[in-house]
Amino acid sequence: MVQTTPSKVDLAEKFGQFCDHWAPRIVARYNDNEVRLAKAEGDFQWHSHTDSDELFLVVSGTLTMEFRGHTEVLEQGQMIVVPRGTEHRPRALNGEVQMVIIDPKDTANTGDPATATKAIDL
Repeated sequence: MVQTTPSKVDLAEKFGQFCDHWAPRIVARYNDNEVRLAKAEGDFQWHSHTDSDELFLVVSGTLTMEFRGHTEVLEQGQMIVVPRGTEHRPRALNGEVQMVIIDPKDTANTGDPATATKAIDL
């Protein structure tokens, strides 16, 4: 078994390393999950993930999460877990949002690898 020394991740420093929107960056891995950072502005597309839940944690800004039938507004320090198979559309309607997203490794951010922006290591 390979052991590594744990080290902290400075979210502000990592967010400072990129500026594009809706393009996730992997900053950590644990078990079979990826901890991703993303900046968002405007609308993302409607989509779902058939095989996994998805966690969103807002670090800064206001994220609107639309579902078929209702909407949740998340402020800094708030999070939501979108259950697998639930169609949703994240939106950043009032300026840039910085968020942490936790997904199983290699999960397509659109739910479809053909249309996804591949998460890359930061």
